[in-house]
Amino acid sequence: MRTLKLLLALGAIGFGIYVGVQIVPPFFANYQFQDAIQSEAVLQAYSNQNEDQIRDSIFRKAQDLEIPMKEEQITVQRIGGAGSGTLAISADYTIHVDLPGYPLDLEFHPSSKSKPIPGA
Repeated sequence: MRTLKLLLALGAIGFGIYVGVQIVPPFFANYQFQDAIQSEAVLQAYSNQNEDQIRDSIFRKAQDLEIPMKEEQITVQRIGGAGSGTLAISADYTIHVDLPGYPLDLEFHPSSKSKPIPGA
């Protein structure tokens, strides 16, 4: 009886570790991607780069982080002129995780909006 409880406890711990190994990396990659989008929004709010150039830069970062997305899933919108208006960047993507008996789709929606400081 004691051995059975030990085996069940070890099995539960092993399953928990397996689930963590499958689930944590997509959330960590999304955290890094969100940070990259925020940094890019702040930097590009002051630049003269067009929306396509900014989208391309964000897409390269997604590829570096091995995030499965297409460039079309990234929205870059400049409201007002370059260097003086608001820059909004967003992306929507889904990562499929195959857990035993429970396939899971994790949906992520990182975004950022930045406006340059007047006179800066």
